[in-house]
Amino acid sequence: MLGITKRFPGVLANDRVDFNLRPGEIHALLGENGAGKSTLMNILTGLYRPDEGTIRVGGREVDLRSPRDAIANGIGMVHQHFMLVPTQSATENILLGLDEPRFVLQLARYHQVIENLGRQYGLQVDPRVKIWQLSVGEQQRVEILKTLYRGATVLIMDEPTAVLAPQEIEELFRTLRSMVRDGKSIVFISHKLDEVLAIADRITVLRKGEVSAAGLAGDQVSKQELARLMVGREVLFHMEKAERSPGGRVLEIEDLSADNDKGLPALRGLSLHVCAGEIVGLLEGDE
Repeated sequence: MLGITKRFPGVLANDRVDFNLRPGEIHALLGENGAGKSTLMNILTGLYRPDEGTIRVGGREVDLRSPRDAIANGIGMVHQHFMLVPTQSATENILLGLDEPRFVLQLARYHQVIENLGRQYGLQVDPRVKIWQLSVGEQQRVEILKTLYRGATVLIMDEPTAVLAPQEIEELFRTLRSMVRDGKSIVFISHKLDEVLAIADRITVLRKGEVSAAGLAGDQVSKQELARLMVGREVLFHMEKAERSPGGRVLEIEDLSADNDKGLPALRGLSLHVCAGEIVGLLEGDE
C-alpha cells in the first residue's frame, strides 16, 4: 500500500500511509483507538475506496472495489465484530455467498471438508452446530475458517483478542503461527502492546492517521518505545496509588446456579459480594 489517503467529513483518517506485508510473516498494525488502523485495512479489503494512493499485490497494481475483489486477490479479513448468521450452522455460514454449491447443498460432504480444514490449522469447531450455540472463541474460528476456505493467503485480524479469554488468546496465537508456517501472511491489528510483542515479526505504528514507525522488528523494540510512538509522548506504566478501605456491601450473590443456552451448567454455586469503592475482578478458567 503506497501513499494511501482516506478522508471522511471533518476527519483525515489516513494521511499518505505506506504499508507492506512480506510472505510468511505476522505484521502488527499498532495504534490507539481512532489512529486509522481499521480504515486502512478496510481499504485493503475493498470496503472503502482510497482518495489517493495505490495498492499492489505480488508486485501488480490492483483496484479493489469490493470484498469480492479482495478475496479474488487472496485478501481476507476477520472483523472485530463477527459477520455470521446466528441461526445457521458453521458450515452454512462458511459457504454463504459462494458460487458453489449452487443448487444442491450436500451438507454432510461440506461438514467433512470444514472439519479437515479446521484440523489442519488447529481450529477445532463442530461445523454442524448453529452459530448461536458456539462460544465467542469458536465463532472467531468460524470466521477464520470462512476466510481460509475462500483461499485467502493474506489474513487481516482486526483486534482479534478483544473478545477472547486468556486461554483462547493462546490458542489463537498457536493458530496464527501455524498459518504462517503454511505460507500465509497475517496483518494483526491491535493496540495491546504485550500481545503485539508476543506475536509480531514486524510492527508498523499509526498515530493520528500517519505512520510514526514502519516495519520495526518485533524482537528489537521495547514496550516503552512502542507506547511513545503510539501517543507521541512518554508513557508511565506504573502508578503509585494510596491504599483505601472499601465501604459497605452494595451487591451480594449467594449460591447462584444457572444454565447456558445449550442447557449446560454455566454457574454452579456462585457466591460473591461487592463493596462500595472497590473493583472486583472475575477470572474465568477451564474449571
